[in-house]
Amino acid sequence: MARIGAEPERRQSLIEAAAAMIGEQGSLDVTVKDIAARAGMSSALAFHYFGGKDEIITQTMRYLLREFSREVSAQLQLAKTPAQRVDAILRASFAQSQFDRNTVAAWLVFYLRAYSSPPAARLLHVYHRRLHSNLVHALSPLSGKQAATNLAEVIASLIDGIYIRHALKPEGAQRAEALTICRLAISHLPGISDLQTPKTTRSPQGN
Repeated sequence: MARIGAEPERRQSLIEAAAAMIGEQGSLDVTVKDIAARAGMSSALAFHYFGGKDEIITQTMRYLLREFSREVSAQLQLAKTPAQRVDAILRASFAQSQFDRNTVAAWLVFYLRAYSSPPAARLLHVYHRRLHSNLVHALSPLSGKQAATNLAEVIASLIDGIYIRHALKPEGAQRAEALTICRLAISHLPGISDLQTPKTTRSPQGN
């Protein structure tokens, strides 16, 4: 008799294996067989759960998005002021769970995939929309709704740009440095010059 709960656990193991392998190789040139072997199961079982490599990749993207959403929620719960909410989004964006070298590499691969894959493009659109919405909500009390909309685009682009630059560094991504650069740049944007890094609020990851 199959163990109760085995399927969700095995599906999750395959997704995590796919994320790790894509990040390590920096490409989607991985096979279902390799992913299954990394997860400690047969390729037949992987095909049974997902039907093919494309679905594994799509679900891996969903997994990374869920992890990011959880990070954002956890950080926002610690914020008490609009400025702290802005900083909470930055801390979530550059958290250890997100700025791990393999995770960053996987994100970059998925960005490229979005050019030719409608499902990947839709998932990235979800990510961009959520990030934009969170930033506008945090920025509106500081700069007004209309300015917040424009500032949110600037900050989101800054986050993406810092990810790319740091991901391509020979020594690997430096999370603390990336966060410091982003905070400094944002503190000089019109309308939010009073942004201050929270002094009494610390994340579970010690950001």
